[in-house]
Amino acid sequence: MSPDSNGRTPVANADVCIVGAGPAGGLVADRLADEYEVVVLDAGPRFDFADRIERQEKAIRPAYDRPAVWDGDPERDAHSASGEWFYPLNHARVKGIGGSTLHWQGMVMRLHEDDFNSASVRGVGTDWPIDYADLRPYYADAERELGIAGADDNPYAPPREEPFPMTAFAPSYSDGLFAEACEALGIDMHSVPNARNSESYDGRSACVGYGTCQPVCPSGAKYDATVHVERAESKGATVIDRAPVQRLEHDADRVTAAVYATPDGGEHRQVADAFVVACGGVETPRLLLCSESDHYPDGLANSSGLVGKFFMDHLFAGMGGVLDEPTRQNHVGFYTSACDQFYGEADEDVGPFKLEFFNYDGPSPVETALSGETWGDDLLDQLRESYGNHIGMGALVEQRPSEDNYVGLDRDRTDDHGRPVPDVHWSVDDRALRTIERANEIQRSILEELGAEITWRVGPDNTGPAYHHMGTTRMGADPDESVVDPHLRTHDLGNCWLVTSGAFPTGGAMNPTLTIAALALRAVENIRDTL
Repeated sequence: MSPDSNGRTPVANADVCIVGAGPAGGLVADRLADEYEVVVLDAGPRFDFADRIERQEKAIRPAYDRPAVWDGDPERDAHSASGEWFYPLNHARVKGIGGSTLHWQGMVMRLHEDDFNSASVRGVGTDWPIDYADLRPYYADAERELGIAGADDNPYAPPREEPFPMTAFAPSYSDGLFAEACEALGIDMHSVPNARNSESYDGRSACVGYGTCQPVCPSGAKYDATVHVERAESKGATVIDRAPVQRLEHDADRVTAAVYATPDGGEHRQVADAFVVACGGVETPRLLLCSESDHYPDGLANSSGLVGKFFMDHLFAGMGGVLDEPTRQNHVGFYTSACDQFYGEADEDVGPFKLEFFNYDGPSPVETALSGETWGDDLLDQLRESYGNHIGMGALVEQRPSEDNYVGLDRDRTDDHGRPVPDVHWSVDDRALRTIERANEIQRSILEELGAEITWRVGPDNTGPAYHHMGTTRMGADPDESVVDPHLRTHDLGNCWLVTSGAFPTGGAMNPTLTIAALALRAVENIRDTL
């Protein structure tokens, strides 16, 4: 049911209340809606699929920044950044049904086995309370649910139990150029798992090559969480948009209600037997901290004092330039080849990282035309000169967990409902900076082997985040050292689960969404057993 039919009023006799309609919340809702009365509350709006072409127009026009594509609201989404490094939180998040999968790139890799045992194997961080074998069947389940195109051609990947649901996307033209250089250097390339359809799948079309995957896929070939939210609704779940949860009411050991605001200025209480908070690695700790009480004076579920602590992100390292031959960039909006060869070399001094071979380096003709000041033949000459021979690489780098990095509350600033805004206190450790240097060295060797003139570099001095929010409600077996248990249920409250990447004790260097999905599917079993 949609809010048009229930007026955004609470659902009577709800079994499960889920806060957040992104991939974690959508998967949990879909799995439980067959058996239970499920209600999903989300702070953002429900977007019309038919508007995606218009959003694509915004995405390619220089007059619009990324938050504008999905109707970012500076007052609603206000935040602070008090750390040593500024954290641009709103650059890459979407509030709405579907969450940030509406504008993600759609890269979905499993964490490696050593990522679950970082302290034991690498001497860094902490070990997870579960290992790869525990999550392996849920990874396979998540790949089927999201619809992953991939191939079993990566000799460095963790072991699999079955093929990917769809065949991998073929290597691009520029992948072929990189392959020659990498072969000469003894560097292995392999395909990349993508959460986008290489063929028709689950009622959605194959990718048609719009090229604007990040921040909008007009065709729906790229997975986003509306798939599971809408499926849950078809099973009877109620989804209420524009219903930001203000606080969670509770007693000493149970959440009793989610208090949410509505666009008309009203406030409602959604009562349920179980509560799943799935609103990401920033908004989840914010909600807990805003739910302080006599029982929990430092914030809900925070007897450990670790809610919001150990905030992590991945760091970006990159390099690119131009060749004296065509490279055919910007034909697709995602990358099709990568290299995990150096991932297993991680230790205490240098972290894990993966290399990415771009298909979208340099300006697109559309961007150049819309931002230029020339016309006619002069513009055509400019386009011919600026487009067609760029080439570039990226890398994703692990950041070690630190209690000094955290998401707190800025009580001097409030959002449109008067709640303290999240304050991201962030800095980057020396190990991550050394890892970026190492990634840059390999990138440079490949580009020089290609004969490229290097024109740009993102290194330790100008790196930035990948917008993967992790660590803020960390998972563990010891209630004094963690916020949630291995099934993502809070240690303090028996009917509350925090299903987000905040549970990650360490980050590895793989995009987190597939692991979020796998953890969500694993948590569903525990929620069902409890109910």
